[in-house]
Amino acid sequence: MMDWKKLLTPKRLGKTEPENPQFDRTPFLRDYDRLVFSSPFRRLKDKTQVFSLSTNDYIRTRLIHSLEVSCVGRSLGRIVGEKMVDTHKLNDYGFSASDFGDIVSAACLAHDIGNPPFGHSGEDAIRTGFESWYNTVNHVGEELLSKSQKADFDSFEGNAQGFRILTKLEMHPQKGGMQLTCPTLAAFTKYPRESLLSESTLNDGCSDKSIKKHGFFQAEKYLFAEVAETVGLIRRHDNAAWWSRHPLAFLVEAADDICYSIVDVEDAHRMKYICFDKTEYLLNEIANIDINKHDESKEEKVKRLRAKAIHNLIEQATEIFFAHEQEILSGKFDKDLLSLSRYANHLDVIKKATESDVFQHRDVVSIQIAGYEVLGKLFSEFVNAILHDSKKAKLICNMLPQEYRPNPDEDTYNKILKITDYISGMTDSYATSLFQQVSGISLG
Repeated sequence: MMDWKKLLTPKRLGKTEPENPQFDRTPFLRDYDRLVFSSPFRRLKDKTQVFSLSTNDYIRTRLIHSLEVSCVGRSLGRIVGEKMVDTHKLNDYGFSASDFGDIVSAACLAHDIGNPPFGHSGEDAIRTGFESWYNTVNHVGEELLSKSQKADFDSFEGNAQGFRILTKLEMHPQKGGMQLTCPTLAAFTKYPRESLLSESTLNDGCSDKSIKKHGFFQAEKYLFAEVAETVGLIRRHDNAAWWSRHPLAFLVEAADDICYSIVDVEDAHRMKYICFDKTEYLLNEIANIDINKHDESKEEKVKRLRAKAIHNLIEQATEIFFAHEQEILSGKFDKDLLSLSRYANHLDVIKKATESDVFQHRDVVSIQIAGYEVLGKLFSEFVNAILHDSKKAKLICNMLPQEYRPNPDEDTYNKILKITDYISGMTDSYATSLFQQVSGISLG
């Protein structure tokens, strides 16, 4: 059984000495501040959420999405914290409800920090780019990567890239990277397992939500093990790097689910992909308010529906958390909270509506196609450049910033990781510009 006192320890990854108190800035609030001022977080302003490079300045970027998820996460955390502090007498150990809110809020703020440009199509582009490269490269009788290393790229994950950014790349070479607290890093990691698990192991947990993806690469496996040990996560398998979630990771996931479910509908209405009547139906099944009570524009009505729908989903998520707290602490609970809510069926209706009306719209699809072309080209060009010694390879290598160029003593795995670091950190516009240069389209 996991223990809240250990789950909330303020210990920072990579730091051995105790934290110096700073007035009312708790360690978890300092996590939030470090993230806000970090370069990877700022770059989210030019990364696709759904509608890439939109000319409508109301539409959300990934930066705005992260801020909104963080706000919802703070509410979820504080509501849960009030009850946990009271139930477990955590105030006797110096913890408060705001600690819960600050941890969840910081983890939410960072939840998309590892996502490459062009949304989820960017992740797919890196995966397919790696597969194409790996299938055509001459292995000369030996494998270039171990099975575990290859799995990191076969199923490349923005979640794992995010953990790498937080714990190694940002503020490098400081041990622990940003040196965030272990509870924030554990709550951030919605998928606390490595990429390669045996088929029998996967089958054991096939219905579990936290096993669908992986949360760290082989290169950072030891760092997550340290985080898991520090906060007392339950190990799920003796022969695999796989743990049960930190309880607050369920709230991070719920905050993200709440925002993209509701906000995608609002943005789609703004972009005129979904008409007002359908928007009202999709949101008011959850909001349950008299939309004609106020004399206001359709846009204002949609805002009101969005706000009330988010409020009602927050109430549902916290009630479900309370009902399953003991299962969560024992590591036996592994579902997304909203799948058990009274709105679960309607959330599926919303998901299907946004998939058909938004994600399959030609404007959105065209951006996804562009993502494949741009990132696939950049990945193959740079990986070939760092692993081959040709005149073109040397020219391409010269386009890499110094920190991403290979060192002679590095193995193939770490060389490729540097390329995925570079590509994942790009904004949409930077990736597009670089693609044009590498392709010879732009000579400026």
